[in-house]
Amino acid sequence: MNKLNTIQKREKLNDVYAVDEKGNGGANHIYHIINANNGFAKPWIIPFQCGPRKEKSSQDGVLDTDLLEIVRHRLQCFQAGPYSSKENAIALTYIEMALTYMNKRVEDRIERNVLGTNNK
Repeated sequence: MNKLNTIQKREKLNDVYAVDEKGNGGANHIYHIINANNGFAKPWIIPFQCGPRKEKSSQDGVLDTDLLEIVRHRLQCFQAGPYSSKENAIALTYIEMALTYMNKRVEDRIERNVLGTNNK
């Protein structure tokens, strides 16, 4: 289990751990989030897609874009409510930019007919 070195250091609510070995793409696929103030609490587990989506041997899981879409929606809601801020607006802009570029990669892979495979 590898504890992530997160950007937020002070008053952190949770600790995040990569708990599996890195896969073919060089990334981990299972993360645990544990309350920093109660290390004995049951972790929240986030399993990511492991392997090409078109192969039956792959492990189904969430995608990076799924989590970014959740954060995007939450920030949109905060910006529409009493907790709007310049910092949230900037974060929202960069999250939307990240999603745009991640989708560009998907569209490129669709056009080359390699989406869902290990082909580059």
